[in-house]
Amino acid sequence: MIFHAQSLHTLPTVQVAKKTLLCILAMSLTACSTPSDVRKDAAFQSYGNAADRPTVRPVRSMSSFSDSLQCMDRLLRDAQIPTTLITSKQIPDFSTRAPVAAKEMVVTALLQMSRLSNAFRYVDYEVDLVRQDTVQNLTNILLNNNQIQLQRPSLYLSGAVSFVDQNVLNNRMEVGTSGSRLETGYSKNRNATVIGLELHLGDFRTRTLIPGMDSANEVVIGNGGQGLDLAGRISEYGWQFNVGKDYAQGSGAAIRTLVELAVIELTGKWARVPYWQCLTMEQTHPNFQRQLRDWYDEGTMGVHQTLVKRSLISKGYMSEDAMLDKNNVPAFRAALGRFQSDNGMVVTGVVDFNTYERALRDFVSLDMNGNLMRYGWTPTASDPVDMSQSKQVPASSGKTYGKHEGPRNINLQIENVMLGRSQFEVGEQVFVSATVSRASHLACYLSNATGGVIRLIPNPMSNRSQVSANQAIRLPDWMSPNPGYMIETASPGTEGVLCVATDDDVTQRLPEAMRTEAFTPMPGIQGLKDITKHYTEALPKGQFTSSTMEWRVAPRRIAEPGKRG
Repeated sequence: MIFHAQSLHTLPTVQVAKKTLLCILAMSLTACSTPSDVRKDAAFQSYGNAADRPTVRPVRSMSSFSDSLQCMDRLLRDAQIPTTLITSKQIPDFSTRAPVAAKEMVVTALLQMSRLSNAFRYVDYEVDLVRQDTVQNLTNILLNNNQIQLQRPSLYLSGAVSFVDQNVLNNRMEVGTSGSRLETGYSKNRNATVIGLELHLGDFRTRTLIPGMDSANEVVIGNGGQGLDLAGRISEYGWQFNVGKDYAQGSGAAIRTLVELAVIELTGKWARVPYWQCLTMEQTHPNFQRQLRDWYDEGTMGVHQTLVKRSLISKGYMSEDAMLDKNNVPAFRAALGRFQSDNGMVVTGVVDFNTYERALRDFVSLDMNGNLMRYGWTPTASDPVDMSQSKQVPASSGKTYGKHEGPRNINLQIENVMLGRSQFEVGEQVFVSATVSRASHLACYLSNATGGVIRLIPNPMSNRSQVSANQAIRLPDWMSPNPGYMIETASPGTEGVLCVATDDDVTQRLPEAMRTEAFTPMPGIQGLKDITKHYTEALPKGQFTSSTMEWRVAPRRIAEPGKRG
């Protein structure tokens, strides 16, 4: 009976212990679960805003041909290719394995090739009725009511991601061991995928593809990984350990590379420029970066600033007088900031390595043996090197820093929906752009049908007369959220714009009547010919360049009763 009594006494003790353990476990789970009053979770929820944000800052999308696009921009500019309207069809993926926005990549490549040259203007008109958006709906309404005229492009691009062949190469290895207490395993695999893209250039007027204007390229991407597995047993307990390392190259960056290469090929063939020069050296290659870094380390900060300053002069960001003025620090920082902004860098106004490399890459080429070489400069000296007699200098690189490239000219264009319009109605708005081939001081004047003249630029919104080379100056700046003024036709007759470019600011040499405030009628000035006359009298021959563009203004048409418009 004693033994039985002890058993009865022991049994409840075990049960209590189990219950205690369950209670503790339940309390723990309850403490970690959502409370009945959700307000008690406020401290935990406060981390939501931070957890919902990315922890890695975005970076600019760069490819192997990003520098080649800039090179093409300079080639098109030097060849003086007129502005050409171009559009594109959708670039589908018939393999359904690379769902990327290839058409938008085409648009980006064309825009990057036209920053300085203005060689291509993309006509954005989506004809996909299923995917049309607010802009397209509004465009259709305005077109149906004859309120806008859509400009017809000259060229169009078509093509597709032609194939995606996955796992054309596959290499896999697995090894392992097995024992009573320990099992191990190791695996490694690699495979390759081939992506093909085909693009064609067509004549929009006839909707025919131009013979020879085709591009078919392929790129290989890969993925792979390796893993280690461990499993064992200690007494009656088992354990397992797995670790792996994988990589996968995305299809998006690969297709962007194919698109940029195809756009360079097609536009280069069409424009008849040596586009292959822009493909011979990938300046994102580590060898290029390494060599520029060595040259950067050889020089001092003062030499770096002088070399970059000479590069900015050659690119039109500064005038040649900047080399004579040793105290032009604010002007240099401002020009450096514009250069950094135009090249997608963080604007600091300081010459760091990235700025040094981007400014001097135009003065680096390949010799006959395929080695990198510099021309017109040395990393340890501030004076430019005369290499015009050197046999190693490529034919296209016989210039040194600060030398103007050819004669100065001014290109004036109508930038309304239909480029090159020459006739408007009373009350219509006119948009003009002026582009100077060299860094200059620019002044533009507007004449109305009665002969009255006002100055458009410089003005209070843009009081600096100095402009960079091949930079389109919009009159007014319709891309700005606050352009400050508008050009609107006033009365029937002939109106026009005259722009004058000079090496220096010559405002004080002009008659007092021409030094009135912007947008104010100039007393005693009648027509744009008077403006040209005063410039000729104030400046020696050849010290200014001018260009005039005129348009006709007709009376506003009265809509017929019963017709919309």
